[in-house]
Amino acid sequence: MENKILSGSWLKVLAMVSMAIDHTTYWLLRGNADFMEPLFMVGSKHISYYFLMRSIGRLAFPLFAFLIVEGFVHTRDRRKYGRNLFLFAVISEVSWALLHHGLHLSGHNVMFTLLAGFLGLCVIERYRVQPARLAGILLGMVAVLIVLRPDYGGAGFAFIILLYTLRRHLLLQVIVGSFMLPAKWIAGLAFIPIALYNGQRGFIQGQYAKYLFYAFYPLHLLLIYVVQQMS
Repeated sequence: MENKILSGSWLKVLAMVSMAIDHTTYWLLRGNADFMEPLFMVGSKHISYYFLMRSIGRLAFPLFAFLIVEGFVHTRDRRKYGRNLFLFAVISEVSWALLHHGLHLSGHNVMFTLLAGFLGLCVIERYRVQPARLAGILLGMVAVLIVLRPDYGGAGFAFIILLYTLRRHLLLQVIVGSFMLPAKWIAGLAFIPIALYNGQRGFIQGQYAKYLFYAFYPLHLLLIYVVQQMS
C-alpha cells in the first residue's frame, strides 16, 4: 500500500483539471494558428500544443468513469447518488447547449452517459441472477444512448460496465480503456493515477464540497461560453 498515494479526492481533481484543459483547448484555442503549429513529429504525426492539450483531456472520462464505479460501490444511498447525477445532468445541459448553439434531439452532455453507467450498475445488481433479462435491459440502454448521443455515448456506458466487472483486474481495465475509448492508448494512461488510488475518500467531504464537485462541470462550460462570447 506504500505506493497508493492518491485518494478519491485527488482523482476528482485530476479529472476536473484534465476536463477543463480539454474543453478550454477545444472551444477557445482551436483557431489559434500558433497553438496549432507543429512542434515536432512522431512518425507521420504532427505534434502541436493543441494535440498535447487535447491528449491531456483524454484522461478525464476514464477517471470520471472509475469514480462512478467507486461511488456505486461505496455510497450509502444509491437513490440519492443517482438523483444527484440526474439533476446535474439536466442543469449541465444548459451550459452544454450554449456552447453547442442550442438544444439538439441527438447530442447531450457527458453527465447523461455517467448517469446511464450508474443506472446500468444498479441493473446489474438487481438482475444478476437473471442474465437474459439483464442483457436485454443493458442492450436497451445502449440503444437509447446511441439514439440520444450524449458525449461518449454507448461506448462510454459499456466502458463503465466493464470497469465494474473487471474492478479487481487492473491490467484488463487498462486493455479495455486502451481499445474502447477515443485516443486509445492516451486514455489508457488514466490508469496510472488509478493504480495509485488508495481507496480513501480524501479531502472532498461534506455536502458543500460534494456539490461543488458536481457543479464544476456546468460552471466551467458556462465560463468558457462567456469568455468565448467576449473574444
